[in-house]
Amino acid sequence: MSVKKLILASSSPYRKGLLQRFRLPFDSHAPDIDETPLPNEAITDTVYRLAKTKSLAISKIYPEAICIAADTAAEWQGKIVNKPENHENAIEQLQMLQGKKIAFHTGFSVSELGPTPHIITEVVTSYVTFRALTLDQIKHYLHIQQPYACAASLKCEDFGPVIMEKFEGDDYTALIGLPLIRLARVLEIFKVYLI
Repeated sequence: MSVKKLILASSSPYRKGLLQRFRLPFDSHAPDIDETPLPNEAITDTVYRLAKTKSLAISKIYPEAICIAADTAAEWQGKIVNKPENHENAIEQLQMLQGKKIAFHTGFSVSELGPTPHIITEVVTSYVTFRALTLDQIKHYLHIQQPYACAASLKCEDFGPVIMEKFEGDDYTALIGLPLIRLARVLEIFKVYLI
């Protein structure tokens, strides 16, 4: 077990919940950065850049700590599928996506700016095929899950898997916002040992 200070560069309750699975103490500090994609930037490049920028922004505040950041985007037909923000948009989004295979890209970055600065940034991509659903089924899902702050209206913890036909990927937790399988290995490089 490590005694190094860990900072999660996020205010996301989902990412906090995921990192808590590692049973290590950590603090959270949300970075204040511009998250606008750059013109003609590939979506995988966007999540990579934003995860790294978030991590470094918080590392500058806590240079002796290990900072963990992430950014997730859903992609369909080369375009970002945004968070729906409200019920009506979520209905429209889920009707559009049913039967479709959507890519979810999660960039994550771990940085430490102490005596020997070190940063590792990676992107984990997963694919979800959405079920074909009736309007009543979509409304039932939305009533229970209320995924209005989730990309592509997919809040995959809790009730979320009922709208999924298929998952393809190496790490289900990447869909929630932090790929724990890969993160555990990267933290070991920073001498943070979980077991």
